Amino acid sequence: MANEQDQERNLPATAKRLEEVREEGRTARSTELAGAAVLAVLAGATWMAGPAWIAQWRLFVRTGLRIERADVLDGASPTLRLAEMAWQAAGVFLPVAGIAAIAALAGTLAVGGWLFSPGALSFKFERMSPLATFERVFSLQGLGELGKTLFKVLVLGVAGACSAWYFKDAAAGLVLTALPDALRGTGHILLGALCTLVAAMVLIAALDVPFQLWRFHSGLRMSAEEVRREQRESDGDPQVKGRIRAQQREMARRRMMSDVPKADVIVTNPTHYAVALQYLEGKMGAPRVLAKGADDVAQAIRVLGLQHGIPLLEAPPLARALYTHGEIGAEIPAELYGVVAQVLAWVFQLRRHMQGEAGFSERPEAPRVLDVPAGLDPATPLAGATS
Repeated sequence: MANEQDQERNLPATAKRLEEVREEGRTARSTELAGAAVLAVLAGATWMAGPAWIAQWRLFVRTGLRIERADVLDGASPTLRLAEMAWQAAGVFLPVAGIAAIAALAGTLAVGGWLFSPGALSFKFERMSPLATFERVFSLQGLGELGKTLFKVLVLGVAGACSAWYFKDAAAGLVLTALPDALRGTGHILLGALCTLVAAMVLIAALDVPFQLWRFHSGLRMSAEEVRREQRESDGDPQVKGRIRAQQREMARRRMMSDVPKADVIVTNPTHYAVALQYLEGKMGAPRVLAKGADDVAQAIRVLGLQHGIPLLEAPPLARALYTHGEIGAEIPAELYGVVAQVLAWVFQLRRHMQGEAGFSERPEAPRVLDVPAGLDPATPLAGATS
């Protein structure tokens, strides 16, 4: 048998394997998608709040450069002014930082979903091994990450060069404009460059997300032997399951045999089949099958019935029909009501005879002819049968 490591892993990971990997804290992630989301949020915030930010910075500069005589004489005044300006700046930029953090989190969770695994926080000594680090860096995965990084640098470099070429004339013209106009022009140029970088990052993320998903799932592919072993572990050892089923059958047989003493009559084949019936007038709509069995089980039912004084009736066609179509604990088939009624009538007459009631001094004869409906007796499926 070939070594498992040499087998071709060409089957997708099973649901159990994916769940085990998530419990280990491993899932597909795309840092490029998170970066693109943050840059897009910053570009949108700059587009909408850029003029307000410039006005706020002008106010900060004007306020910071103006020093009153009282402030010079009061040693605590500069500290209070600095704290006030920092608070004002935080009120402007903290909302943007919060939105950027939410965007980074959303971009991270977009691929792989939310995952918290205590196993991922546990210390693993192999992570500190220089040899493992060397193998990871110079593995195929490490070379793939290097290629991805070079591609990212190339795309961003081309985007930056195109942006610089596009805005070169506008940047050169800023020298000849007044300072307020130059500041506004610089802001427009920076915003345009930022939008170009966002477009480049979106392109990179659009390529990185399917790549990360493919790499993650390809790394979890399984061989046919691994899938079969997992199936065996999930289903359990066939031998153990066989023993469990045998024990369940034995327990069910014991419960069935414990009900035999409650029976009113036992219909036999006489040797191959035995079916124990019970009927409680006023409590049951129809007779019920308490127990049934073939061969050794049938013999045990007959012996138990004799020990408890339960009448035995030899009626092979009826025994075969009850054994085939009757279910333990359920009422007999409706087609057998008439036949079983004859049997129960004999049983009740026999019981009165045994009790010595008047008018039942002679022992009643067991029914000799029982017409089982056609098709219920497996031995004669097309015609009625007689005992």
